Amino acid sequence: MSHIHIIHENEEWTAPLLRALDALGHPYKDWHLGNGNLDLEETPPAGVFYSRMSASSHTRGHRYAPELTAGMLAWLEAAGSRVLNGTRALALEVSKMAQYAALRQHGIRVPRTVAALGREQIIAAACDFDVDFITKHNRAGKGLGVRLHENVDALVDYLDGPEFALSVDGITLIQEYIKAPTPHITRVEFIGQEFLYALRVDTSEGFELCPAQSCEAGDAACPVGEDAAEKFVIVDNFDHPLLDSYSGFMVSHELQVAAFEFIVDGDGRAYTYDINTNTNYNPSAEARAGRFGMLALARLLGVELARQNMINGAGHDHSRARLRVASR
Repeated sequence: MSHIHIIHENEEWTAPLLRALDALGHPYKDWHLGNGNLDLEETPPAGVFYSRMSASSHTRGHRYAPELTAGMLAWLEAAGSRVLNGTRALALEVSKMAQYAALRQHGIRVPRTVAALGREQIIAAACDFDVDFITKHNRAGKGLGVRLHENVDALVDYLDGPEFALSVDGITLIQEYIKAPTPHITRVEFIGQEFLYALRVDTSEGFELCPAQSCEAGDAACPVGEDAAEKFVIVDNFDHPLLDSYSGFMVSHELQVAAFEFIVDGDGRAYTYDINTNTNYNPSAEARAGRFGMLALARLLGVELARQNMINGAGHDHSRARLRVASR
């Protein structure tokens, strides 16, 4: 029997998807790549493969999960398996440098950004910014590592203080600060390369903007309770010129599922600053709007599995693969 194979390293983020797959009756396998091994001589199992590997895996003790996943995705693609959010998606997920280069190539405006490796290079790069700027990790998640600085002196104090931490890949980004008229950003969700909805996110309490319910439980910037009711709001009848640009970008870069985050300055210019190929959905906002991302994603995976079953002859599994990955 063929299956939907979910590749990930965080069972809390994957659990809502598995519940949706269960509700729809779609068969699936859970591939937790926090550790494991893979015989590259073997043939992948039948079905479709969806990667939810996260750039923030190192914050959960899975430092090398993206590297293992990159190799596994290459193995799957080389064998001709149907992979959603494959190697090209993962390359964007783990590098904002790669994201900005790709977005600029596609004609999508991004904030001015300088990548620096080493303390003195970080300071030297910051000296070229005339106004407020932010520092952020090249490889991160949830907005971790984002810090606003008024000047270079403030940056030096931060670099020498206890709160500074390097990106896991060692690369710090120095980026122009885009001041919005109101403290919010917009996150645009796509599933199957089609627009799902836009989420208005209140940034007044910080930059850690993960919309997942599991983030709400522990992040000061993702509060819960009555005060959190309006932090994440799905926008009715959302329309923006960026929607066509994002859709075209996804087709060009072979992304099936993604979220794009942008901010608008006082002159109405939109700047895209993040692509999330391991997107999460806020359950409170979805319940209020009656729109559900994980259910839409589960339906997409079901359609993909049915298509592959037709191609492969009713889904018979001719695989010899014995994947030995951690099961949680």
